[in-house]
Amino acid sequence: MRIVICGAGLAGLTMASRMAALGGDVVLLERAPGPRRQGYLIDFFGPGYDAVERMGLLPAVEDVAYRIDEVTFVDEHGDRTAGVPPSRFAGGRLLSVLRPDLERVLREHLPPGVDLRFGTTPHAVTARPGGVRVTLGTGEELDADLLVGADGIHSTVRDLLFGPEERFLRHLGLHTAAFTLDAPHIHAALSGRFCLTDSVNRQFGLYGLRDGRVAAFAVHRDPDPALPRDPRAALRDTYAGLGWLVPDALEACPPPEAIYYDQVAQIRMPAWSAGRVALLGDAAYAVSLLAGQGASLGIAGAYVLADQLAGQAPVATALAHYERLWRPVVEEKQRVGRSTAQWFVPGSRTRLHLRHAMLRMSRAPLLTRLLAGRSSDLVARL
Repeated sequence: MRIVICGAGLAGLTMASRMAALGGDVVLLERAPGPRRQGYLIDFFGPGYDAVERMGLLPAVEDVAYRIDEVTFVDEHGDRTAGVPPSRFAGGRLLSVLRPDLERVLREHLPPGVDLRFGTTPHAVTARPGGVRVTLGTGEELDADLLVGADGIHSTVRDLLFGPEERFLRHLGLHTAAFTLDAPHIHAALSGRFCLTDSVNRQFGLYGLRDGRVAAFAVHRDPDPALPRDPRAALRDTYAGLGWLVPDALEACPPPEAIYYDQVAQIRMPAWSAGRVALLGDAAYAVSLLAGQGASLGIAGAYVLADQLAGQAPVATALAHYERLWRPVVEEKQRVGRSTAQWFVPGSRTRLHLRHAMLRMSRAPLLTRLLAGRSSDLVARL
C-alpha cells in the first residue's frame, strides 16, 4: 500500500513508522521547515504509552523523560499551597517528557524507507480510481492508495476535503502558550520542581530542563477565540501582576516566532474519513489539554489505524473499523475535557479552594483509582 501522510507530529510519525514496518510505501509531508522546538512538558501515559512499548521504543522515550515526583502549586511568594504526584493517576506507567523530545524519538526511529519531506503541504487533493492524487504546492503530484491527514488541529487536509475549520472546532474558553527561555537564576530557583501558580483565571508554570533552559507553560481564560498578533506582548500583558518567578520569565520570553500560542479547543467531526482520505490525531479528534492524553491518543490512534489497514479487509472497511474502535475512547476523553475547565483554571477564589480540597482527597487510594480513568486496553489487544 502506498500512503501519503500529512503532518510529522506524534500521530503522523507513528503512522509512518507502523505502516512502513508493515510493508507500506510511505511519504510523510510536514509544512514546517524542520522539526519543531516549541511544545509542552506532557504526562505521557495510557494507550499511547502502550503503543510505544509495543513498537519497542519505550527505552528510548524513557531516556529523554524527566522524573517529576510532584506537580507543585505555589503562591505569589513561591511557597507550596498544594501538590499532586502525576504517577498516581497512571498506575506508575507514566513518563514526563517534552513533546519535541517525544517527536524526536519517533523521528529518529523511522524505518529507512520513509520519505520524510519538510516544508511542504498539500495544495489540492483529487480522487482517482482506487486511490487519491495529492498535488503539492510545488506542483508535484503524488498518487497513493490513501491520504492520511495528521496535520494537527488546524489541519490543511481537513480543510481541503471536509470543510472549513469553524464547522468542527469548538473553543473551550481558554488560550494557552508554551516556550523555553534561558534564565539560569530561574533554573536554580526551581530546584528540579515542576511548579504552577495557584491563581485565579490564569496559570503560569515553570520547569527546569536538563540542558539548563527553562520550560514555561501558560493558560488563561479568554472567551474570544481570536489569537493576538504579538504573542509575547499578549503574555506580558495577561500575566502581569503574578508574583514568584513569573515577572522574570516574562522578561526573558523569546521572540513571538519562538512561542507556541493557540486557543484551547476540541475538534468534533461526524466522520473521520471520506473515500480514500482519513484524519488522525488532533486533525480528527483534538481533545484539548484540559482532557490530557492528547499525545497518547494521537499515537495510539495511529497504531490502531495502521493495524486495521494492515489486515486483509478493503480500505473502506479498515477505515470504518478504525473509527468504530477508536471513537468511543476519544469521545470519553473529550467529555472529560469539557467538564474540566472550571477546575483546570479556577474562575474564582471559591473554586480555587475547592480544587485544593479535591487534591487533598485524591490521596485516598479508592478515589485515586476512580480519578485515574484507566484508558482502554484496545492497543494491548491488537
